[in-house]
Amino acid sequence: MKAVSSRTTRGLNIGSYVEACDNSGARIVKIVSIKGGKTSKGRQGYAKIADRVKVSVRRGDPKMKGEVFDAVVVRQKKPWRRKTGERVCFSDNAVAILKDEKGNPKGTQIKGPIAREVQERWKEVAKIASIVY
Repeated sequence: MKAVSSRTTRGLNIGSYVEACDNSGARIVKIVSIKGGKTSKGRQGYAKIADRVKVSVRRGDPKMKGEVFDAVVVRQKKPWRRKTGERVCFSDNAVAILKDEKGNPKGTQIKGPIAREVQERWKEVAKIASIVY
């Protein structure tokens, strides 16, 4: 995975319920695991902005309910620091669901802003976003 140009902080734990901000059919999803995350032995995994996570659909389209997908964290409430010195945070936690291993999004549009760090790491997700913040 490409490095992110900021000092991101631990924003989301395993088991967190977050909003799916795309039009894939899912509304609320639960983080099941973090793909490629690094922690100390015995410590629970955590997700940061622009990380790939496995999610289970909890609310939304009845056909998708209970299914497991890959997703990318596009917004997090916990503030993080960019190299310019500014601190960035959003009003909610949100993910965009992916349809394949290459990082192509399942939906065709993302509601709300996404972080610039997501644009650096996931170009295909940033293409369907309305605002990059």
